Amino acid sequence: MKFSYKFSNLLGTVYHKGNVVFDKDGNSVISPVGNRVSVFDLKQNKSETLPIESQYNIKNVTLSPCGNILIAVNEVGQCLVCSLVSKTVLHQHRFTNKVRSIRYSPNGQYVAVAKGKTVFVYTAPGATMRQFHAFSIVHALKGFNDDVQCLDWTSDSKFVVAGCRDMTTRIFSVFLTENFRPCCLGSHMDSVVACFFEENSLDLYTLSRNGTLIVWRSSVNLEDIVVLKEEWVKHRVDGSEDVGNGEFNEAGEEYETPDLKRRKDEKQIGSELFATYHKEAMHLMKTLVQSEQKFVSLTAAAYHQQTRILVSGFSNGAFFLHEMPEFNLIHSLSVAEQHISSLAFNCTGDWLSIACAGLGQLLVWEWQSETYVLKQQGHFNNMNCLTYSPDGQFLITGGDDGKVKVWNMSSGFCFVTFTEHTSSVTAVSCTQNGKVVVSASSDGTVRAFDLKRYRNFKTFTSPKPTQFSSLALDTSGEIICAGGHDSFEIFVWSMQNGRLLEVLSGHEAPIASLSFSPMHSVVVSASWDKTFRIWDVFSGKGSREAVNVVSDALAITFRPDGIELAVSTLNGQITFFEVQDAVQVGSIEGRNDLKSGRRDTDLVSAKLIQKGKAFTSLCYTADGECILAAGQSKCVCIYNVKHQILIKKFEITQNRSFDGVNDYINRRKMTEFGNLALIEERDPDDDEERAVSIALPGVKKGDMASRVYKPEVRVMCIEFSPTGRSWAAATTEGLLVYSLDSNLVFDPLDLETDITTSSIRETLLEKEYSKALMMALKLKEHKLVVEVVENISPDEVRLVISSLSSRYLERFISFLCDQLESSAHLEFYLLWSENLLMIHGQHLKDRSLHMLPLLHNLQRTLVRKRQQLEKICDYNKYMLRYVLSLGDIVRKKAEAKENEDYSDEDKNIFPVDEEMLQDE
Repeated sequence: MKFSYKFSNLLGTVYHKGNVVFDKDGNSVISPVGNRVSVFDLKQNKSETLPIESQYNIKNVTLSPCGNILIAVNEVGQCLVCSLVSKTVLHQHRFTNKVRSIRYSPNGQYVAVAKGKTVFVYTAPGATMRQFHAFSIVHALKGFNDDVQCLDWTSDSKFVVAGCRDMTTRIFSVFLTENFRPCCLGSHMDSVVACFFEENSLDLYTLSRNGTLIVWRSSVNLEDIVVLKEEWVKHRVDGSEDVGNGEFNEAGEEYETPDLKRRKDEKQIGSELFATYHKEAMHLMKTLVQSEQKFVSLTAAAYHQQTRILVSGFSNGAFFLHEMPEFNLIHSLSVAEQHISSLAFNCTGDWLSIACAGLGQLLVWEWQSETYVLKQQGHFNNMNCLTYSPDGQFLITGGDDGKVKVWNMSSGFCFVTFTEHTSSVTAVSCTQNGKVVVSASSDGTVRAFDLKRYRNFKTFTSPKPTQFSSLALDTSGEIICAGGHDSFEIFVWSMQNGRLLEVLSGHEAPIASLSFSPMHSVVVSASWDKTFRIWDVFSGKGSREAVNVVSDALAITFRPDGIELAVSTLNGQITFFEVQDAVQVGSIEGRNDLKSGRRDTDLVSAKLIQKGKAFTSLCYTADGECILAAGQSKCVCIYNVKHQILIKKFEITQNRSFDGVNDYINRRKMTEFGNLALIEERDPDDDEERAVSIALPGVKKGDMASRVYKPEVRVMCIEFSPTGRSWAAATTEGLLVYSLDSNLVFDPLDLETDITTSSIRETLLEKEYSKALMMALKLKEHKLVVEVVENISPDEVRLVISSLSSRYLERFISFLCDQLESSAHLEFYLLWSENLLMIHGQHLKDRSLHMLPLLHNLQRTLVRKRQQLEKICDYNKYMLRYVLSLGDIVRKKAEAKENEDYSDEDKNIFPVDEEMLQDE
């Protein structure tokens, strides 16, 4: 069993906070998700989370004009310069203050950063500079009385506009100019939320929090601005520019350069020639919002310069599209009741991305056709449970929001959501045929959902109201068992008729976990009464045996062969039992492996807190040799069952925005009154901070006592993929997927000194195909195996497969799965797969326990290819029908035209006297 698992994707969460941006082509959306960044490819219908991680939640992102460099800034001012080509961190920088906004210049040479009451202009890394000298200060633009909220650049990257919370907007020049001086614009009655320049112009639009839009016109065109030479630009040590158009001598006195004197002689530079602004129009967009809420504010805005389309989003979830500068309303729509956090246009202006932090929702809307290109929303509360489909193609999750979501593992998108539950979902399970998903909830119901028709076709209830905390299905999918949290009983239903078959009693505390044996007709239940019980459901004799454990049982699971089970207890131990005799065969002391951090409210050290931690979720690997364990910690542990040792430990996150990540608390925040970290520093003007809040019990809206909180990092559930290639964990951060990348591991088998690449190629030239294939599989060089296989004639495939030793079947099946996904020779590799299954089918059946994950992986690959080919074939079929019908229409028109020509010729041959016809 290989354990080179790497983080591959983040599901269950599509947006957390901050701004979203489109890539250079406009086909992908880049969204900050916690302390990571996700890229949603709208053209290929795939999502990918970059393998980069910040120490805190990312709040601001900006993309270079070339589309290769991404700058991400977290909520404390730490900056990551990332390459979207290599998907690595190129540079790290620490700003001394929180960053409100960051924008790349259109030419890619500068980056404007709003920090507090100052706007800093830095040199940007990239190909345009021909050097990597990141974040060298060019300008420090001051003069604001409050925090700067928004930034924008002119098309030529020479001017910056900044909107401030002091209700003013200021325009600065990056270079010294002859006829432009910094301008300060007012007229707003609230803080400025967004400001935008027109294309190739100094005209701009400013929008304030109260929904006021002001159109400003400049007296000077952008091309009329005269920029002084670069050697005349002087900067002080503090970053501010020297006012003046000359040079300075050693005494600090300004004197005129000869070139400046000549220009002053040619044309007099007076104050009337400097650029000025006048207010052309003012529009109150708040009058368009029809809402029951009294205080509706503008929270986000975006402007597309080429099409002159302005979109504005409000705190009640409504947004409006206007055509500028006439301010003509194009569309008005409401996406949710939560405030809109971010808006962005793609390069063509056809697609609009809408992000809501309160719901964790990300939308891409095509405003011309009024359709959704992307509509994704994660669990906006904690994710409690998850399970894989039998083929590993889908992942089903349940959360505290009462929703059951089904995720496609290949695309990373949620394609169906079931909302029938009225309370938190505590457990989910999938039948062996992959057609039915069953979920248990605290609302007292167990529901069965059809994955073909996407509907809830059965609902199971208990005789008296019970909160269900656990769920189990038998291998046939005909029996459903659910354990109660308050009644201490197990309810057994029939899937076919929905009748309650039996109620199993015996536990004296809440039932924490249930598990059906994959091979026998027994179900085991773990309870807080320090016992786990083995039940024979089909015999109807009740509990077959009750086994005592040293502490409260929290989780229980069967090994894939059904011979052994593992129980996790409150004292941090994992105990293994034989099912037949209920005899303990081993135990693992895992409390020391649960690396626990110290929370802000803890009064003891992290080492003492660790004594109260335990594993709350267990899962065997696909081959049953190892077990995965996770719980109230940021770590996931993998143990070897036979040797009872820790093999590897994964830290799921480094996000210090969560509670319980740091091992030590900051002593600087400790005072005689307590920890200063517990004092809420809420910004009354920041809607994103107000979105992460919890209300008083029973209050849904209008709660003035809502307060922010710091969620604690933990792993609620863990599950291993049936294919053996990945495992997933439901955490506070979202659904983390770790996959096995076998190409990075050199793992030879029975390697000898004479097995080299040259010897394998020589054997292949001698047409000893079987020997060459086994030698390549021993060396396990992927490119070499591809070369050997593709040089074998299709007529020789059956003979080579029959002579292939069974020792290499596992590797060859994995190779076929990879090639079926990536290679263009689909029919050729299908021929290999068919002959392998036909010839070695009996051997695969005898070793089904070890080969089952590989066969699941092969099945998933074939199903995915079939679906892709179905789409292509359907498209080609309908396109051919369209072309044929179009040809028929053209042919009929040509025939009709020919008939008209013939009739005209007949009239010319036999002319008719119209006067004679009229007389008759």
